[in-house]
Amino acid sequence: MAEIRLQEGESLENALRRFKRKVQSEDIIREVKRHSYYLKPGERRRVKQALARKRARKKIRKESSFAKDSRRE
Repeated sequence: MAEIRLQEGESLENALRRFKRKVQSEDIIREVKRHSYYLKPGERRRVKQALARKRARKKIRKESSFAKDSRRE
């Protein structure tokens, strides 16, 4: 569990910013989202494969945009 202590004379905004950074670095939000509902193993596999396909499409799209840029120069 992320915990911070207020420092002497520290504003609440700064303390909140430090707390958010600590929560993000400890991946607490990701764990909470992952445990918020149950996925059957088959569903989990389909989601994982869909994300892999999405990343692959993005990579191809990114590479093709670099190829277009290099031809222009």
